[in-house]
Amino acid sequence: MNKKTCVNDEIARDFRSKVDQILKKHSGIGVKKLTINMSQYYTAKDSCYVNSWLLIAVTPGIEELTLQLSMEEYNFPCSLLSNGSGESIRYLHLCGCSFRPTAELPWLKSLTKVRLHAVCFTGDELGSLLCNSFALERLVLTHCDEMVCLKIPCMLWRLSLPNLKIANINSRNEMANTPVLRSKFLHLKKLIIRPRTTTFSYDYFSLVSLIDACPSLETLILDVSQEKMEQVSIFTDPSDLRKGQQHHKMKRVKILGFTSAKSLVELTCHFLESVTSLEYLTLESYQSIPRCSMRANKCRKCFPLPIDVLREAQRGLLAIRTYIEPKVPSMVKLRVVEPCRRCHAAVEL
Repeated sequence: MNKKTCVNDEIARDFRSKVDQILKKHSGIGVKKLTINMSQYYTAKDSCYVNSWLLIAVTPGIEELTLQLSMEEYNFPCSLLSNGSGESIRYLHLCGCSFRPTAELPWLKSLTKVRLHAVCFTGDELGSLLCNSFALERLVLTHCDEMVCLKIPCMLWRLSLPNLKIANINSRNEMANTPVLRSKFLHLKKLIIRPRTTTFSYDYFSLVSLIDACPSLETLILDVSQEKMEQVSIFTDPSDLRKGQQHHKMKRVKILGFTSAKSLVELTCHFLESVTSLEYLTLESYQSIPRCSMRANKCRKCFPLPIDVLREAQRGLLAIRTYIEPKVPSMVKLRVVEPCRRCHAAVEL
C-alpha cells in the first residue's frame, strides 16, 4: 500500500463518516436533489453505505439523482425507485455501476434527461428504463460496454420517445448495421454517435435509415475514429455510389476520423446531394491526442501516430478531393481538418 492509497483511504473514511452522519439525521422527506460522487475512491466495501444513503434520500418528490462511482460491480438498487419514489425523477445520472431495471417497474415517467456513463446494462434493460419515459428530451450514453451500439441499441430505436431532442451515444461495443426503423423521433434535433468498436464491416450508409426516422434533425456528429481501417476503400471499389431520399432540416454534419471507406464516402455524398438545408460540413481525419499547443512559451508536440494511420488519413483526404469536393454546393461551407503538418511529416500513399 503506497502513500497515495493511504491518503485516498483516509479521504474515503472521512467522506463516509460525514455523509453518514448527515443523512442519518435527515428524514429524507423534501429532498429534491441528491448527488453522491465517490468516483475517485469508491471500493466494494462502500456498497452498504451507498445503499443506506439512497434508501434515506430517494423518496417520493425527489427530482434529480446523481450517483458517480468507480466500479461497475455495484448494482444500483432499482427497487428503491418503485412505490412512487421514482415517478418524480426528472434527471438521472449514473456512473460506474450496474443498472438492471425490469419491465415490472413502471416508474420514471417524469424523466426529461438521462445520462449513463460506464454503466453495465443490456438493450432490454435500457428498454425497461425508457419504455414509459415519454417526457425524455436528452439521452447521453457513454462507454456502456454491454450495450449493442448502432442498433444504438436496436431496442432504443424501437421505443416511443416523442420528445427526445438530444441523443449522445458513445459505446465501446460491437457494431451492427443500423436497421430500418419503425419509430419516428419527431423532435430529435442533435445526434452524436461515437462508436468504439473492433468490428470493421459496418456499412455507414445504413445510417440513412436512422436519419429518415429523425425529420427534425439539425446536427449530426459522427466519430468513426479507429487506428485500423479494414473496410472496403472507395479506391478499391469506385463503382456507382448509393443514394438516399431528400432531407430538409439538417444544417450541420461533422465526421471525425474520416477515412476512404466507401460507405463513409457514400454517406457524405448523400448529405451533399440530398440534404437541401445543409450549411456546414466538417470532415476531420484521425487526430493525435493530445495535439500540439503553445503554453507558457513551451511547445508541446502532437502524440505520434502510426504510419498506417497517417497513410489512411492521406487516402481519406484524397477521397475528399476526388469524390466529395466536386459535389459541394456553393451554399455549403466545407471544412477539412488534416493531421498536424508540423508534427506529422507527409507520407506516401
